[in-house]
Amino acid sequence: MTHKLFSPWTLRSVTLRNRICVAPMCQYSTPDGVAGDWHMVHLGSRAVGGAGLVMAEAASISPEGRISPRDLGIWTDAQAQALAPIVAFMKAQGAVTAIQIAHAGRKASTQPPFLGGHPIAPDAEGGWKPLGPSALPFSHGHTPPHAMDAQDLEQVRKDFVAAARRALTAGFEVLELHMAHGYLLHSFLSPVSNQRTDHYGGSLENRMRLSLEITAAVRAVWPEDLPLWVRISATDWVPGGWDLEQSVVLSKALKDRGVDVIDCSSGGMTPDATIPAGPGFQTPFASAIRQKVGIPTVAVGLITEAIQAEHILVTEQADAVALARELLRNPYWPLHAAQELGVDLTWPVQYDRAKPHP
Repeated sequence: MTHKLFSPWTLRSVTLRNRICVAPMCQYSTPDGVAGDWHMVHLGSRAVGGAGLVMAEAASISPEGRISPRDLGIWTDAQAQALAPIVAFMKAQGAVTAIQIAHAGRKASTQPPFLGGHPIAPDAEGGWKPLGPSALPFSHGHTPPHAMDAQDLEQVRKDFVAAARRALTAGFEVLELHMAHGYLLHSFLSPVSNQRTDHYGGSLENRMRLSLEITAAVRAVWPEDLPLWVRISATDWVPGGWDLEQSVVLSKALKDRGVDVIDCSSGGMTPDATIPAGPGFQTPFASAIRQKVGIPTVAVGLITEAIQAEHILVTEQADAVALARELLRNPYWPLHAAQELGVDLTWPVQYDRAKPHP
């Protein structure tokens, strides 16, 4: 019996061995944005564990684009060079390698979650002034961001392009632009955070402008034979905010600019949104965008069981699934999922003696 979860997936010149993706998960574990031993083990374990694609966490395109002082970065050549051996190891284990590039926008300058996640004031040690579309803080206690001017917008476009080039030199095969979770590009998209009156605010066309400009600029330097993904928050879960209807319009425009996959998440725009989280709660967004736009999608969000993931794919709600917390709990989830579904998946030769046999 053929199982969709373990069928190959080809995008441009890249073929995933299965439809299981490791979602980007911030580790807040670098000095000066430079990946090290933690990232080799963290990302390498998920490649050994059998995932088709392993995506490195959000890598900041600039120092002010970090969420925290300990974020992974890709604004220097040294940061890209540090990622190269990690990428090479993941490829050697059979995984397609990916990285998400990002700018935190008005959610920047905070402590890592395991240190409390509190905002760091610009005049405090390690803090800096955030950037955003408008001078609206993310929440109480956050520093109001600097409302970006024309020079700032041009710089962030250049920073995304430079980050894409560095991702290529590190050896990554898939690049994802982060337009979700309340970070910079999402904050331009959503009327909740964007109150500009120039041609980057107001109408949907204007609010999408920066994201589309950056997408076109990145696609121009990212090789034609390699896939470009975009992660979106399909809804803010806030009345009057960003929603699925606008996400469909954005996804069509992204497709026209050479994007290959829409990675469908949600939320992150406000700290008090009411989110009906439950198993597969975001999958309907992936399904709607896939059907209405005619673009491949990835479903993410409380996908924990093999049969659940298989059902999402067999019913054509998405083309692949991305797991996050479940793969933190168990890096070898793909190997165990194959066993549950009766798929004879090849284990790493070093671990083959432990492979369960019927």
